Amino acid sequence: MRILVTGGAGFIGSHVCSRLINENHEVTIVDNFDPYYDPDRKRRQLDQVKRAGDFHFYKVDLTDKEACQKIFKDQSYDAVIHLAALPGVAYSVKEPLAYVHYDIEMTINVLKSAGEAGVPHVIFSSSSSVYGNQEGRPLTEDMADGKVVSPYAASKFGAESFCHSFQHIYGFRLSILRFFTVYGPWGRPDMAIPKFADLLSNRLPIEVFGSGTARDYTYIDDIVDGVYAVLGQNHLNETFNIGYGEPVTMERLLKNFEKFYPDMEMVQKPWRTGDVVQTWSDISKAKTLLGYKPTVSIEEGIERTVRWMNSCTK
Repeated sequence: MRILVTGGAGFIGSHVCSRLINENHEVTIVDNFDPYYDPDRKRRQLDQVKRAGDFHFYKVDLTDKEACQKIFKDQSYDAVIHLAALPGVAYSVKEPLAYVHYDIEMTINVLKSAGEAGVPHVIFSSSSSVYGNQEGRPLTEDMADGKVVSPYAASKFGAESFCHSFQHIYGFRLSILRFFTVYGPWGRPDMAIPKFADLLSNRLPIEVFGSGTARDYTYIDDIVDGVYAVLGQNHLNETFNIGYGEPVTMERLLKNFEKFYPDMEMVQKPWRTGDVVQTWSDISKAKTLLGYKPTVSIEEGIERTVRWMNSCTK
């Protein structure tokens, strides 16, 4: 298949592209090396993809409508995996309009260009944040009601709506994937697990915001399996949770880090605006329709992440 991956130099994107190339797909990557985090890191992530094999590359800002359209006119694609977005809950509270520009306007450009080009399948990466605060129970795909608690979540929920509208207009197959707290090697440096691993490997204290929190941490290999599984499906318009299926408390997470860093220091910080208390994915739909089955527990995932971090610092 010919597959276009937006945000292919990012954390999730680079892993997805490596898998696609290893599976002998023809991959085109679009990325603008946005400075939300170090662009040099994204270039190194792209170097990892090059180890898997060749790919086409566009350094393009997809908020530029004409530039976006040109990518779809240059060649045809069997699928588009739209991963490009401005991430970050905390930053979205400070700069909410940036998320309208990047996460909604950019998505509209991609959807419209894909529709006009006749792309058969569009895969959109959404987020568990669209569920807002619904703690104490697993979240099924029909439980997103728009009552989100951060501008980032609002932008993802809004972008999902545009996905449905353009699917109706152009008739492409639409897959919306709601990722739950992704971590692993090359993890985004503003997320808890990679941030903890980095700080602790340098013998620095970590900060924990609020108390009583839990997250459905999902290892990157399981996320990639979910993305790859949806490529082979013939459904018309479906939304899937892609998570591990188990909430991990902060206490349990810290105990896992303590195994590797017994002298770990922690600083308790106040609750951050925009954070949810808990995420917990019900993945029964993805299991049934996609054959999705996550395999990497939080214990194994932390060990792999710490081992990778230690190898990078040697």
